[in-house]
Amino acid sequence: MLTARQNMKEVITGGNPDRFVNQYEAIYLMFHPFMMHNPLLKPGDQNVVNAWGVTNSFPQGVPGAFPVHTPDKIVIQDIEHWQDYVHAPSLKFTDEEWGIFEEQYKQVDRSKAYCATFVAPGLFEQCHHLGEIQNTLINLYEYPDEMHDLIKYLTEWELELAEGICSHLHPDCLFHHDDFGSQKSTFMSPEMWEEFYVDAYRQIYGYYHDHGVELVVHHSDSYAATLVPSMIEMGIDVWQGCFSTNNMPELIRKYGGRISFMGGIENRLVDFEGWTEENNREIVRKTIDECGNKYFIPCIAQGGPGSVYPGVYASMSKEIDAYSVEKYGVKQEDIESARLPWQILF
Repeated sequence: MLTARQNMKEVITGGNPDRFVNQYEAIYLMFHPFMMHNPLLKPGDQNVVNAWGVTNSFPQGVPGAFPVHTPDKIVIQDIEHWQDYVHAPSLKFTDEEWGIFEEQYKQVDRSKAYCATFVAPGLFEQCHHLGEIQNTLINLYEYPDEMHDLIKYLTEWELELAEGICSHLHPDCLFHHDDFGSQKSTFMSPEMWEEFYVDAYRQIYGYYHDHGVELVVHHSDSYAATLVPSMIEMGIDVWQGCFSTNNMPELIRKYGGRISFMGGIENRLVDFEGWTEENNREIVRKTIDECGNKYFIPCIAQGGPGSVYPGVYASMSKEIDAYSVEKYGVKQEDIESARLPWQILF
């Protein structure tokens, strides 16, 4: 039997998988020293200021933390003078700090999973975390020069981070966050996305690809079907988080072979109070039947293994395995032995 990593590679290259890829089983998420200098919030944390000066809160019952944008907490108070407000955190880490993560990366069995460095937020999210989302979208129209300069500044910081990650940690996968849209639409037109963000991402993802990173997995739990050509141009190998509202079967038919899709199951369909095993089974099987097993990985849309309501992610994982046993005639114990233990049921 193929390992989880080998099976995922068969799926995203249009090869011959021997079962369905089960959510995040082939992606082992890892961190880096900046995470030691930037607070990680847990549910219930309120008004925590991060290394960029952005205030965040993590309410109970939601998938992640969000910026607090009351007028007094918006970092960029005047886009024409953004340099007075935005100060990039230092990326000069000690050998000891790098060493902590180097040892962790060495422990990952890369025959079973991709060793994936986690980076968040991305360029667009960082812009609106610093400046508030409505202000940021308006500024793209009214202050394009300032926004280009801000994006360049953020890109240079990300490239410095990439240099440190690649030279010290040597991941073979990047898992990068940046939400491009809502449930039904992108936040901007493809033309505006091309003007402001595509070249910046091409630089960042190009650097990782040029320095030993085999896969770039980009998380955007949203509608973003109109941006898929740009994603390919930017160097994304797998779009994680794609909502079913994107018409996944059509995207797979149109773009499979140039990019793969991981998701199809947004939290609202399975991750709610009163969730049931029966509903999860129906959603999982319907999604797989519609999307197939080439260039598609069934997965909860959120940007990491887990769920808001306890047990949902594990239930979905169990159903995907059960469908593999049914469709491929494989044994459950063989599936479990082909992946890292923590990835069986999160």
